Amino acid sequence: MKFGKYLLSFLLLPCLAIAQQQPAYKDSKQSLDVRVKDLISRLTLEEKISLLGYSSKAVPRLDIPAYNWWNEALHGVARAGEATIFPQAIGMAATFNDDLLKEVSTAISTEARAKYNLAIARDRHLQYMGLTFWTPNINIFRDPRWGRGQETYGEDPFLTSRMGNAFVKGLQGDDPHYLKASATAKHYAVHSGPEAGRHEFNAVIDEKDLRETYLYAFKHLVDGGVESVMCAYNRVNGEPCCTSNTLLSDILLKEWKFKGHVVTDCGALNDIYLRHKVMPDAVHVAAAAIKAGVDLDCSTLLQSEVMKAVKMNLLTVADVDKALSALLRTQFKLGFYDDRSLVPYHSYGADSVHNTSHIALARKIAQQSMVMLKNDNNILPLNKSKYSSIMVVGPNATSYDALIGNYHGTGKVVNFVEGITAAVGPGTRVEYDLGADNKDTTRFGGIGAAHGCDVTVAVLGLSPVNEGEEGDAFLAPGGGDKLDISLPASHIAYLKRLRKEIKKPIIAVITAGSDIDVAAIAPYADAVILAWYPGEQGGNALADIIFGDVSPSGHLPVTFYQSLNNLPDYKDYNMKGRTYRYYNGPVQYPFGFGLSYTTFNYKLNGNFKTKYKAADSITVSLGIKNTGNTNGDEVVQAYIQYPKVNRMPLKELKGFKRVTVSKDGEQTVVIKIPVKELQKWDLANHNWKVYSGNYKLILGSNSQDEKLSLAFTIAP
Repeated sequence: MKFGKYLLSFLLLPCLAIAQQQPAYKDSKQSLDVRVKDLISRLTLEEKISLLGYSSKAVPRLDIPAYNWWNEALHGVARAGEATIFPQAIGMAATFNDDLLKEVSTAISTEARAKYNLAIARDRHLQYMGLTFWTPNINIFRDPRWGRGQETYGEDPFLTSRMGNAFVKGLQGDDPHYLKASATAKHYAVHSGPEAGRHEFNAVIDEKDLRETYLYAFKHLVDGGVESVMCAYNRVNGEPCCTSNTLLSDILLKEWKFKGHVVTDCGALNDIYLRHKVMPDAVHVAAAAIKAGVDLDCSTLLQSEVMKAVKMNLLTVADVDKALSALLRTQFKLGFYDDRSLVPYHSYGADSVHNTSHIALARKIAQQSMVMLKNDNNILPLNKSKYSSIMVVGPNATSYDALIGNYHGTGKVVNFVEGITAAVGPGTRVEYDLGADNKDTTRFGGIGAAHGCDVTVAVLGLSPVNEGEEGDAFLAPGGGDKLDISLPASHIAYLKRLRKEIKKPIIAVITAGSDIDVAAIAPYADAVILAWYPGEQGGNALADIIFGDVSPSGHLPVTFYQSLNNLPDYKDYNMKGRTYRYYNGPVQYPFGFGLSYTTFNYKLNGNFKTKYKAADSITVSLGIKNTGNTNGDEVVQAYIQYPKVNRMPLKELKGFKRVTVSKDGEQTVVIKIPVKELQKWDLANHNWKVYSGNYKLILGSNSQDEKLSLAFTIAP
């Protein structure tokens, strides 16, 4: 027995020795802090600096692989081959459905993990095939000229924060130990055009608008655990965002206690000395960025200049270690240094990419995103049995670009012609004609054919080459931005000609990612549907709505102004006179607007409490009754009117809930608003304050609709 025990001990000695030799950073049982500290202790300063750029160098002696941090997933895994293409972000915001958006981002992160696994299995360490995604874009879409507004969740801080947080939660997953993927809140901060001047622009803003409008969603996502924050190109009150002690060191790190990593926008550090010209050279920029809180550079400036900064005593090794620690924490959370079997997402493969469930999800959210703006005489939905022939025309009827928006993946899409054709089946005659180009206002096609059809669907509007990011939207006259809200003149002229020639129903479908002049075409169509850039299932989703398989239920996440002449200068970042919160001029359609095939009635359930203190929550229970002839979704919107104090919003969204109600049915909706949510920034004392006084809770289906109005007071 003793010999057996000694023999067993002898045999176990090599195993114990190996276990003892395993470095702490490779031991998944160790704490995250211990593992990060151990790995940093094993790196030379040169190696540490090599890891501070988006194209991170391999360190073979420590089994650290090369890694490219730059990946995109705005509305599907982007720029990485086949992936499900969901509607553009502004369209997903129009659903007012944060639960569904979380389902979408969960599908996106599943595809991201699968694509990463497939790449790593082939020893491919490629850009856009990693797990650190620079999304969502939670900037406020404050002006319709901004080309990148399509990437956002609209003009409202509350809606942006809730949709953004839902997206982050789905992308990052809910495993207690591992991130499914890493999300990034961008662009921090006060960043929404002009696109052409973004590398040198200085956004001048006071603390009240900064806190209440531009930082609100960022704070919400930081509190929700977003792993990364991207600093913006511009300056704010003279400070470049990526070296801003105010934004990064004071607010993000010290005040908000952000625990993730900070990444620069691409080339932003170079802008600081080359275009903003507020620092003498790249070395001083590198030092200032690290000192302010930047950890990762989307360029090569940190990798090339940090060693010089250390030698010049502008930085210490401890400063470098602090930045690298934040990056390594993210990599450990993603499971980069653990056995694959320990990571719950290691088995995802090709069958997790663009599968039937994800395609169905793309169709569902596209259905909920589309906004019906006009429906004269209830021409929609079309009865398939009534219409034996359909003409589909227009420059965007088969456009790939008009479906996919910017920051997109690639793969099979269903365009509007294909969706309508499939919906009616082979027993119905469907014709297609381009009809018009984007310039010619006199020569048109398809009009003769439309004469012979029962109904015409005309697909017009913009595409991502007309509005988008600097460089990408190469046909945009404003360096990515729009100069106005006009539709192409040729599209307008074409619809006018159709209306002049065709007396049968015309359905106009608009593709765009922003406020556009619907009034220019609305008189010439019996119905108007805003499809946004609806993703790969846009054609099927449109057909589902046109033929009544689903009732339209999208709502505008931006105000549709009558004219830009009513707005302040584009470069003015003050919120006065902007968005539904501070603008009381004429509009085409108010924020939150969207028509349905049915109607809804609101009633208050029980009593409504009318007196509150700062620690309370405002709770309202509603009965939502479908009073129309078809099943449908209602988006209940809760707005607050504040006491008459200087610079209060006219009204402000503070709750929303999408609910499905069957014909003649009724559903209960409960909305809770913490009184703390009504706090406003006190400029005199530089802090938040809940103002006492008389308030009003307004409930309806858009920002100008008042189905119920409930007065209440908040006591000091």
